Amino acid sequence: MHPWDAIWLFFILSSLQPVVQRYLLASSRRRMLGSIAKQRDATVITLIHRQETVSFLGFPLMRHIDIDDAQTVLRAIRSTPPGKRIEIILHTPGGLVLAASQIAKALHDHDGEVVAVVPHYAMSGGTLIALAADEIVLDRHTALGPVDPQLGQYPARSLVEVADMPGQHNDQTLILADVGRKALVQVEALVVDLLGSNERAAEVAHLLASGVWTHDHPLMAAELERLGLPIRIGVPVEERLLMDIYPQPRGREAAVEYVPQRPVIPGAPPGRDTRRRDAQAARG
Repeated sequence: MHPWDAIWLFFILSSLQPVVQRYLLASSRRRMLGSIAKQRDATVITLIHRQETVSFLGFPLMRHIDIDDAQTVLRAIRSTPPGKRIEIILHTPGGLVLAASQIAKALHDHDGEVVAVVPHYAMSGGTLIALAADEIVLDRHTALGPVDPQLGQYPARSLVEVADMPGQHNDQTLILADVGRKALVQVEALVVDLLGSNERAAEVAHLLASGVWTHDHPLMAAELERLGLPIRIGVPVEERLLMDIYPQPRGREAAVEYVPQRPVIPGAPPGRDTRRRDAQAARG
């Protein structure tokens, strides 16, 4: 083989490598989803957003819930027979209220059990979708968040309060405040509808949708339990493993690394098993 042929072959194989890797990763995801669906006897849907990179510039952008996501999720819900369980796995910073509302309403109206599994976080629109489920499965430090509407970069609640302050306000502030008032009412009414028979639906909806907290305030298991939401602590192993095959895009260096430790004996204080083995060795 001529050296130039080897060089060209190298470049061709290098260019094909990302395509092959994406195909293998997609195949792994489908096998894992199929396995979970079989174990749970359910339609399993994922709504997972990782950081993406734009072109060759390398600027990280966070993906979010958009209309394309809503269209695909609604198709999956419509294809699920009545009475069949749906499990939706959420890992997202949120996104468009319209898209998240469509998904949440479709899940709420499904004739069958709906379970939302949140391995790490589902903020804003992700929380809105989780509220539509009959059960939310999460871990002790998983985070959900407030669902108060945002108008561009501004919280609707803040715009309303600024417009109500004494003094002159420009037309844009007054218009945004008017839209903000409507958005707050609309989202709160949607949450009340999603919570359905929950006796604290109105109270919880007001807390989540009216801007009581900052929009990025994490609501973890203890607070969610106090709100009376239908949560269950303990994300199954299979769903955890699934997250491992949704890696960050290539070219992004891992910021955290660790060396796994050997399993700890349940119920034994740290170091107890080590002292026991040392004592046995000394007697031997």
